[in-house]
Amino acid sequence: PDWRDMDCPMSQTPVTDNWHWVLSKNGKFGMPHLAMPPFLSNNGCYTGSLGNLTRWLGEQAESLGVMVFPGFPASEVMFDESGAVKGVITQDMGIAEDGSHKGEFQPGMEIEAKYTFFAEGVRGNLTKQMKEKFDLEAECQPQVYGLGIKELWDIDPDKHVPGRVIHTQGWPLSESNSWGGGFLYHQADGQVALGFVTALDYENPWVSPYQEFQRWKQHPAIREYLEGGKRVAYGARAINEGGWQSVPRLAFPGGALIGCAAGFVNVPRIKGSHTAMKSGMLAAEAAVEAIAGGREHDALDSYDANLRDSWIATELKKVKNAQPAVAKFGGDVGTVLAGVDMWMRQLKIGLPITMKHEPDYTHTGRADLFAKIDYPKPDGEITFDRLTNVAYSYTNHAEDQPCHLKVKNWELQKESELKVFGGPSERYCPAGVYEWLVDEDSGEPKFQINSQNCVHCKTCDIKDPNQNIEWTTPEGGGGPNYPNM
Repeated sequence: PDWRDMDCPMSQTPVTDNWHWVLSKNGKFGMPHLAMPPFLSNNGCYTGSLGNLTRWLGEQAESLGVMVFPGFPASEVMFDESGAVKGVITQDMGIAEDGSHKGEFQPGMEIEAKYTFFAEGVRGNLTKQMKEKFDLEAECQPQVYGLGIKELWDIDPDKHVPGRVIHTQGWPLSESNSWGGGFLYHQADGQVALGFVTALDYENPWVSPYQEFQRWKQHPAIREYLEGGKRVAYGARAINEGGWQSVPRLAFPGGALIGCAAGFVNVPRIKGSHTAMKSGMLAAEAAVEAIAGGREHDALDSYDANLRDSWIATELKKVKNAQPAVAKFGGDVGTVLAGVDMWMRQLKIGLPITMKHEPDYTHTGRADLFAKIDYPKPDGEITFDRLTNVAYSYTNHAEDQPCHLKVKNWELQKESELKVFGGPSERYCPAGVYEWLVDEDSGEPKFQINSQNCVHCKTCDIKDPNQNIEWTTPEGGGGPNYPNM
């Protein structure tokens, strides 16, 4: 409650003004504030680094006696004789690429608990297993996703307005019949966090979310903030876009889903940290009550019920049709319909309609039905190539370890992902992990995985048209390092 007085890194820069722009190729239209439902306002919010906030929260937790194990990813779930979750096993360390044990091999730790909360974020590999084992999505819509790509810039002090928040929609995705939007947040210390979210239900397999982000930065209204500045960090992550209708059953024997593992993002606001934290609080309260009553390894049904009766549900229900309206009817018509629906719900006269979703990968079209997109070359000042940017994610993976990106059927990857869909993995990955090369000996296409570049965004696990790529946890400590991101 007193976080503002505890040197919390998020307390430095309150939001001072809000702008929402609809972009054309060279122009912009500012959405009138009165046209936006009040619950979309950012008044009372703060701009800052979520990574720094998370590290600060970790310190607060440790000061209360919580044990935190950074660098020890959970790779396997443990079950008791009844099939209930009883804990997790962390990733083995010191395994060579061929599967043999190196001299420094350390087996994973078994961590047992009366209740295990899965807080892996979007598309967690263990969360996927829990959803399947306990059929948690039997009564909800499939989750859908967007890919968020972000850069951190030091900008000209004369252009910096601490607390300014800008959101955009329209160009450039409007040119490929895709949808999404950008954001630009003025933070402390002369820095601006800017990013771009592309909905992963796009049909054209030649679309590159990374290149669309680079194009967006060239818009005059965005470029003017960046000229004379310097990019200092880069990152990417998939985000949930399914909304309330895609929230699964949350509790199961011995465990529960919290945060983005469950999918509590408010899509029009591109925000989910507040709902994630509240879900963790509700789950903790349910667990404390259960343990005090002598229970363990059962389903915390009170957590599920309490969350569905909380302000999380109220907030997400108001915006539940925003994403599917735009996805179904396009940016212009969909935005109008979404706005009408949100206003009606604000006025408590919402129609009893919940729009449906289809998995993102099912929307991917055949390559021969679309024209290739000729993206402009980077200028090295405002726009950058992927590999240069990946260096600013500070990602790192031990070279001699098994590849954590698993291809289930290599022949299917060649015959379908490449020959039918044009190899979209080369374009949807924001880190240049996947390449289609020509084998020097056979002359046949060769699918190369540069797993050391991976920034753990999970897009491949989501967008592969055959669901033929599975993201798993790499060796502990591997992955991006996001200072001030």
